[in-house]
Amino acid sequence: MTELSPIAQAQAAAGGVNQTNSASSAAGLADNFDTFLNLLTTQMQNQDPLSPMESQEFVSQLVQFSSVEQQIQSTQAIQALLNVQAALAQLSSVDYIGKYAQVETAGSMLSEGKAEWSYQLPQDATSTQLVITNEQGATVATLDGETGAGEHSLVWDGTDSQGNTLPDGVYNLEVVAFDGDGERIEDTPVSVSGRVTGVELSDGQAIVEIGAMRVPASQIIRLREIPADPVEQPPVTDPADDEENEPDTVS
Repeated sequence: MTELSPIAQAQAAAGGVNQTNSASSAAGLADNFDTFLNLLTTQMQNQDPLSPMESQEFVSQLVQFSSVEQQIQSTQAIQALLNVQAALAQLSSVDYIGKYAQVETAGSMLSEGKAEWSYQLPQDATSTQLVITNEQGATVATLDGETGAGEHSLVWDGTDSQGNTLPDGVYNLEVVAFDGDGERIEDTPVSVSGRVTGVELSDGQAIVEIGAMRVPASQIIRLREIPADPVEQPPVTDPADDEENEPDTVS
């Protein structure tokens, strides 16, 4: 007797529904349902007269397929809510413009003879080397870094190991630190900071522009505002006080 395999196929489709294939899963469900009905009709037409198809089995198969259909529909509804939530998160990233962001990335823009990074050591190190590479991955400079635990900063003047001035562009920093046992310290995150000048919504994620750099908003680890410098105002005096402070005159 013909096996009703489309039910198993639909269950597999329901288990694999996600943001990219929910529409194709629904289309596959419709195709499987048509196949299911065709097979069921053929099965009933060709059933053994001495062993007819049990009505309970027929109802059970319909219930199974109905549950698979509901599962896919529920998954699509949840995915729609997630899409709305992601869109709102992207729109809220527009508020980053003008703020000062710290981004977890190894790349920093060398401009006008200066590139800056922050790096963190989770523990004291016996030695720390700061390896700077260009966009092609070639090492251009190796500097001595701080060895104490905590966050440190590096301001690089854009010169290589021979003192040559390098062209502007993106350069990467790698922190190579070793502990007292000679083991390399692995957790040494590197970040760069700058003012957010723009936000681009692309391929479902927000891309933040920091100067000439473009990084995903998900890499931002700190965001703050830098208040404007207070404008100095001349002191305000009361004319009555001036009159009181005037010296007495002898007539």
